[in-house]
Amino acid sequence: MHKLLILLLIIFSSIQVSASNHVDAIRAKLHNPNLDEVLVVSHRADWRNFPENSIAAIESAIKMGVDVVELDVQRTKDGHLILMHDKTLDRTTTGKGRVDEWTLDSIRTLKLLNGCAIKTKHNVPTLEEALIYAKDKIMINLDKADRYFEEVYHLLKKTGTTRQIIMKGGKSPDEVVQQYGSYLNDVIYMPIVQIDRPGAMDKINQFNEKIKPLAYELLFVSDTCKVPCQVKDLLKGKSLIWYNTLWDTMAGGHDDDLALMDPDKAYGYLIDTLGARIIQTDRPQMLIDYLKKKGWKK
Repeated sequence: MHKLLILLLIIFSSIQVSASNHVDAIRAKLHNPNLDEVLVVSHRADWRNFPENSIAAIESAIKMGVDVVELDVQRTKDGHLILMHDKTLDRTTTGKGRVDEWTLDSIRTLKLLNGCAIKTKHNVPTLEEALIYAKDKIMINLDKADRYFEEVYHLLKKTGTTRQIIMKGGKSPDEVVQQYGSYLNDVIYMPIVQIDRPGAMDKINQFNEKIKPLAYELLFVSDTCKVPCQVKDLLKGKSLIWYNTLWDTMAGGHDDDLALMDPDKAYGYLIDTLGARIIQTDRPQMLIDYLKKKGWKK
């Protein structure tokens, strides 16, 4: 019996170390500006197969081999942080009304809806529950979380997940330093830049000087814009480039819908022509399959 207990402890420790190493490996890739593969970000986790922002959707993304899950944060009437994209409960749950007008106990009585607005067996998770589940398993991009960052950071420290977190935003470099300060030593911050707007290149140069981000999320409406190629050259060997393929005006028309017809013109264009090394998608399995076929994912 004693030998069996020791064996079980060894197996459990090995699993923990392996999981921890997995997250460390993804972080190492994010820190490599010359990365020779493409990281996959799943928007609201695997919402096509499970309710968005649910534990089941996170679990599915992890099993799929996704590198980062994007999750959204809202706060309840009694101050609890939960996973929820909208300010209201109507679209994604069996409840009605604003999130900040419901207590957590009341929200616990609701069920999540799937992408077809059908009630499921799944419940709304708290941010803490999601962090505990995802610990050592996957990187997490928290959206809409900067509004409550002090509270978020407390949960990150409590759950031991600070090294797994990516924050993004459209603030200036000075605003980022003022808001996040020393937290930037723990939490990865990526600027969001609409590169087809005036002053975009100046903004990137300012970030390069003051923060040296590991990556930028770049947005542009049409591929007639020449700036994406200029940004590719500017950031080469300095920072990774993140593009979103959720809908057409985020990546110049090279989105998931185009990928259904011709993935080379969608994902391939962003990778080969514009230097993308991080892609956020609503179709993570399709993107993973494409990247493996092309040798962009190991």
